[in-house]
Amino acid sequence: MHFNIVTLFPEFFDSPLNTALMGRARESGLLSFSFFNPRDYALDRHRSVDDRPYGGGPGMIIMPEPLLRCLRGIEKPGCIVVPSPGARPFTQSRAREFAAKESLTIVCGRYEGFDARLGELALLEYASVGEAVVNGGEVAALMIMEAVARLVPGFLGKEESADEESFSRGLLEYPHYTRPDIFEGLAVPEVLRCGDHAKIAAWRRERSLESTLRLRPDLLEEAELDESDGDCLRAIPRERLGRNLYLCLVHYPVLLKTKNSGASSLTNLDIHDIARCSCGYGLGGLFISTPLQDQAHILQGILRYWTQGAGAASNPDRARALSLVRHVPDIAGAVADIEKGTGQRPLVLGTSAEWRKAPVYTPSMARETLVSSPVLLLLGTSHGLAPEALAGCDGQLRPLRFLDASRHFSVRGATTAYIDRILRDFY
Repeated sequence: MHFNIVTLFPEFFDSPLNTALMGRARESGLLSFSFFNPRDYALDRHRSVDDRPYGGGPGMIIMPEPLLRCLRGIEKPGCIVVPSPGARPFTQSRAREFAAKESLTIVCGRYEGFDARLGELALLEYASVGEAVVNGGEVAALMIMEAVARLVPGFLGKEESADEESFSRGLLEYPHYTRPDIFEGLAVPEVLRCGDHAKIAAWRRERSLESTLRLRPDLLEEAELDESDGDCLRAIPRERLGRNLYLCLVHYPVLLKTKNSGASSLTNLDIHDIARCSCGYGLGGLFISTPLQDQAHILQGILRYWTQGAGAASNPDRARALSLVRHVPDIAGAVADIEKGTGQRPLVLGTSAEWRKAPVYTPSMARETLVSSPVLLLLGTSHGLAPEALAGCDGQLRPLRFLDASRHFSVRGATTAYIDRILRDFY
């Protein structure tokens, strides 16, 4: 495989590409490299490649002309990759895509970046090896080249070495051990010394699942899992953030059809469906807020039937879900109940289809709060929370589908979407 490296500092690569596996692959002809310096394509006697940005601002910008002349001078560029912290992540699957190509061109940025017109004049593919900003793209280029090179047949010697590494199969790698059998009181797991390859494979799969769940649970969303994997994951003790998330289904004050503030009636389906959703995600509780005594009486009747009466005996799952429900006369009652139970005042976030309350919290911001303190999410019935309800909140959760013109959902549908986005608890 051939790599074309476009860089202002070709000497940066002298040692890394002549060391260890990369050096051996280069010596054997498995890998080859060409270097292109944009300064060699500059037209002035100073070999200038950068200039001040239009509109002002710090730093310098790489000019499009010398860089474009440089790219057009590469005989077989293949895919042209530009490392950038703001790009789509460079993953193992993308490394496999690049490894299947005959050649790859990597453009190393410097200063404040490239003139934006370069992307319109050349077919570029951007890749991020991380969100940290470094001095230039050379470090990222090395990471991309190593990841790709390891997948070139013959580079590692034993091809299964690349297949079993982290991310290759969508999961983190299992732990490895070698001699001595016991080191400073710590022994190699007995299963690895038993000689039973089936047991060893099962143990490694379980440890791989455990590491992924503990360190990178987001990978499980795309990983290929079967029923036995699900059984294994469920058996692993884990701290679920949902226990710190509480819901309050608000019936007053809410906006009515007339757009005036008022009280809405309880809906049996809302109570059941949101309670079941709360139970499924392991939430701390669901408050039903209404100051109307007749509505509170109806709610208590529903709860008694499903948690103490005939409904509890016939449907224990429904009983468990409805046991999370508590009546409060107002939002302040829910806040006080949580504070009494946890010792902490919850962060109160309102919800609305419109941008009505600052500050606005993203789902990830709410999730970060759950790590150390409770969050109470207010959900408005009828036509949503009234302005006075939102005014008493600490902030508003960003509207669902905020990029679309139509973003009004039923309270049951919105609740499920909000919970799932906050917790990302797909496992």
